[in-house]
Formats: sequence, structure tokens, C-alpha cells
Amino acid sequence: MTVLSPRPDLWSLDPDVLHLNHGSYGAVPRRTQELLAALRAETEANPMLWFRSVAERLTTSRLELAAYLNTDPAGFALVPNASAGITAALATLPIRPGRRIVLTNHAYGAVRFAAERFARASQAEVVIVDLPLEADDETVVAVISAELDERASVLVVDQISSETATVLPIAQLVEVCKARGIPTVVDGAHAPALIDSPAADGADFWTGNFHKWPASPRATAGLVVAEKWRRETLPLIVSWSEHDERLPERFDMQGTYDYAPWIAAPESLRVLDELNWPVRRAQLSALIDEGAKVVAKALGTCVAEVAHPAATMRLVELPFRGERNPAAGAAFKVRASKELKAEITLTSFDDRVFVRLSAHAYNSRRDYELLAERLPALF
Repeated sequence: MTVLSPRPDLWSLDPDVLHLNHGSYGAVPRRTQELLAALRAETEANPMLWFRSVAERLTTSRLELAAYLNTDPAGFALVPNASAGITAALATLPIRPGRRIVLTNHAYGAVRFAAERFARASQAEVVIVDLPLEADDETVVAVISAELDERASVLVVDQISSETATVLPIAQLVEVCKARGIPTVVDGAHAPALIDSPAADGADFWTGNFHKWPASPRATAGLVVAEKWRRETLPLIVSWSEHDERLPERFDMQGTYDYAPWIAAPESLRVLDELNWPVRRAQLSALIDEGAKVVAKALGTCVAEVAHPAATMRLVELPFRGERNPAAGAAFKVRASKELKAEITLTSFDDRVFVRLSAHAYNSRRDYELLAERLPALF
């Protein structure tokens, strides 16, 4: 495999900080930042002219983003983030009293909160399916299928779990749900740029973020809606496009929203293309494998064993156990930032606590070596 050199020069990240958590908020390349700044300057130079031009520019951008996902542009809408996409999907589906919204214990916290809100409103129930961290595809499908009975109104499932950096077998799960007449909502927050054609498995709804691995500006995400649901699917904000029969245009114009990130987003895709992203992604997968082992060895722990880890994320267990404590986890990350000059994130699963490490084109082996040198000091 060709060795690719890291390209921190394409970003404006602080070189004195170890940036090892791309998976949370991403990082925008300089070129895209410059375009974003130019668009915002254009907005302020003549707001009236800008807003008259927005619809056409959004159409151009949206078509590029849909093509990147290899999905039908007529069913692709822009949303601020995957949480907004999940909320729009759940608002569309008929969830009746006494029925079930089925999730897994790998689900993102905000997605679980959304399920709980709609369950309360509909007098329905949220069912959490426990999937072992090491479960293979066959086990995942079998365990989830056992909960998909006549009471299930919808399955909400991660494509790549934020908590565990695990790739779940979406195609098989969608097939099971279709056979039983149960709609599927896929949380593909981390999927764009990590999975090719991530919305191609036929789910009723799929949503994913462009601000993570595609490195587009934050507040840029997509919602893919199957044809049978397009007429009923509405944006979260009621605005002038409320009665547009076309799904994408219905979501486009949300009043005085800042549209510059959506318009600038394809520029980051061009940066990835110039980086030869498919080859680089494979290189980054090898890099994160190696880097995670280096950190785990320094901590005297291990890299979590999962059947299908995400291409550019790994979990390294931290040397303490206990109940989930968000406040303590937040304090730990602040200490790492201040004392170690390292930006990391923590996740927990089955009372095990992990640092979830990321790799993008600006990272090098030295980043993980330095984290390995510094991190033990916090314990």
C-alpha cells in the first residue's frame, strides 16, 4: 500500500494540540473556510441579493451532495445535523399507542431522547435491544429480529455507532424489517466518507453528517427519504416552502437560516478527492489500528474488540471502571485539553470506559505516540 504523508497544511488546526477527535465536530479545510467566509461576506454586502440567489445555489450544492452519496436527489433533503434528520423521520411515521420504537444500546444519546419524546407523545414504548460489543453480524441481526414483533412501529439503528465505533449490518436489518412491514430509520451520522453509498440499503429514512469525515462546514447533513414517505415528510421549521410538493425544496428554504455552510459543503468533497480519499481512508485505517495499540500499551489496557470497527475510529479502554458519569467524563476531557494539549472524547459501554480515537488526513503516527506519552499522567 502506498504510504501517504499527513496533510495538516490543508487545515488551520493548532499545531501545538493533538487533534484526535475528528469524529465529534470535524475540522474544516482552509479552502472551504475561505469559501465560507467569502459567502458570508457576500451575504452582508447585499442581504437582499444574497437571499434571492440562495435557492439556485442550494440546488447546485444539494445535487452534488446527493451524487456523493450515490442517492436519488429527489429524496435527498438538507438538514442541520443527523439529530434533525432523525427527528423529522420520527415525526413522519405513524406511531400508535401501545406500539414500540426499537433501538439498540449502541444508540446515540440524542437519538434515544428523540425516541423517548415521540413515545411519550404517542403513548408508545421505547425498547432497547442489548447488543454485546463483540457481536458479529449474524448475532446482531438475530438479537434485533427477536424484538421486531407486531408491536414494533419502527427500528431506529446506527450505521456506525458513535458510542462504540461499530459498523452494524444495515442491509440485513432493512431486509428483515421490510419482510415484516416495519419502517427503518438509519442513523448514519458517521457514515459519509467512511462507507461508500451509505444510503443505498433501502431504509425508509437515512440521515448522515457531512461535517464529520467529509470535513464540510458544521450544520451540514443530509436526510434520504424513501419514495413512499416523501409527501408526508416535513421540515422541523414551518416556513414558506411548507406546501412545496418536492421534498428537497420543502427543506431548503427555512427563513433566515445561515445557508453558507450548505452551499460551501461540496468544496470539502473536492479536497477529499484531491487527497485520493479511498486510498487515504485505507491508510488512515491502518494508522488508527497502529495508533490505538500504542496508546493501549502505554495505559496497560487493550483496544476494544468489535466485529466491524469503523474505518477511522478505535476504542481504547481506560484503566478504570464504574457507572456512567457524564460530569466526570467531561472533566477528564477538559483536563486532557488543558494539561496534555490533547483533544479526545470518552465513551462508555457496559460499565467500561474508552477513549475513542479518530484519524483524518492531518494525523500522523506521532500524534498517537505523544498521546501515549502524556495520557497515563491523568490516572
